[in-house]
Amino acid sequence: MPQPGPSRGAVRHVEVGEEGAGQRLDKFLMRLLGHVPRSHLYRLVRRGEVRVNGRRARPDQRLEPRDSVRVPPVRLEAEPPSPARASPRLLETVEKAVLYEDERLLVLDKPAGLAVHGGSGVSLGVIEALRASRPGERLELAHRLDRDTSGCLLVARKPSSLKILHALLRAGRIAKGYLALVEGHWPAGRDRIEAPLRTDLRVGGERTVKVHPGGKPAVSEFRPVQRFGAKLSGSPRATLVEVRLHTGRTHQIRVHAAHAGHPIAGDEKYGDEAFNLRMRSLGLERMFLHAHTVSFEWPEAGPFSASAALPAELRAVLDRLAPTEPGTRAHAASPRAR
Repeated sequence: MPQPGPSRGAVRHVEVGEEGAGQRLDKFLMRLLGHVPRSHLYRLVRRGEVRVNGRRARPDQRLEPRDSVRVPPVRLEAEPPSPARASPRLLETVEKAVLYEDERLLVLDKPAGLAVHGGSGVSLGVIEALRASRPGERLELAHRLDRDTSGCLLVARKPSSLKILHALLRAGRIAKGYLALVEGHWPAGRDRIEAPLRTDLRVGGERTVKVHPGGKPAVSEFRPVQRFGAKLSGSPRATLVEVRLHTGRTHQIRVHAAHAGHPIAGDEKYGDEAFNLRMRSLGLERMFLHAHTVSFEWPEAGPFSASAALPAELRAVLDRLAPTEPGTRAHAASPRAR
């Protein structure tokens, strides 16, 4: 893999090696041009100045061995700023978040409010902090979680592991389960929502995802776990649901839940303001969405699964809600990996 270096005054054609196979084009460019801001790299791709095998490409295009990437000359008006350094507190936070590790993989219980990577006004995220904490390793995110979502996050420790995990994700063979508290009483039974999503919309410069017939296919399954808010209790009517994803679109669970008429508690972008206010009075200070399980099968080593229990602050909110059926309580998953 080419190492970051100073920009040149001429176009370069860089051949993708075996270690770059399966990597996204934007990640490839970030390693090649580490001094160039992420937003500038995306503009170069959108304008067609970056090409793969002579053709226009998307930032999320997966590269293959021997692909030829056209890299235009990049001129910056000022010297690149010194990279941000992870604080000791951040390093401690991400290391404490490690649920499981072996020679191929790290599984983290990512805290809510912590971005998985730097960018969009965030100088450092989980992956940058992990790399600073473990400087001898080549760590890469296998997937992403929203900044305000907590729970299971997979980080590959080897290029070969990353390639396998990406292949499993593309084939839909990594099962990810989430717990969410939504407004109202979700009907009994498993509810499959198939609603295409437009993920390329901007409102006031901010990404906004919408259900749209011209969007990408998106499928989510919702299953009610526990209902709260009896008629005479005065407690907000809400449902703890388990969600299984069959696709991995940006903000998919949040948009599908709102589309079904049951927005997620604490979701300031797609949620209900009045419901959020009531939940805030019960101590909810974040979005109630948690990635509690992940499972898949290594091609040769067999099945793997890990889970992360609901964070204490979310369990406390459930304890303050009145259950629909007195004497019942939802059971949170316990951390495990195998």
